[in-house]
Amino acid sequence: MPLSEHEQRLLEQLEKQLHEDHRFASSMKSNTSPGGYSTRNIAIGALLAVVGIVVLILGVSSQWIPVGVVGFALMCGGVYIAVSRNALGGGSKAPKNAGAKSSFMADLESRWDARRRDDQ
Repeated sequence: MPLSEHEQRLLEQLEKQLHEDHRFASSMKSNTSPGGYSTRNIAIGALLAVVGIVVLILGVSSQWIPVGVVGFALMCGGVYIAVSRNALGGGSKAPKNAGAKSSFMADLESRWDARRRDDQ
């Protein structure tokens, strides 16, 4: 479905502003995966889960219920660490340029509102 002239003009303006706004480009480069999964957490969690499975199997095969429960807890803890974000990284960290992001968004919103007023 082709874009109307108005939509094409808006798209061109947005592309031009994105190319001109270096702050936005640098913030996008530095935050390619904000809050993403840590490879270290995945590796530690997977290792802990495998150890938990081994302990669980040993506990069940030797009929030691407490050992099986500990193995199950290790397995669950490993999976939790593997899939959680920043589980071992000291909690969630605020981005360094959080103030810049909010002012950037406010600037974009004001530009958008001005553009909408101009088109009407």
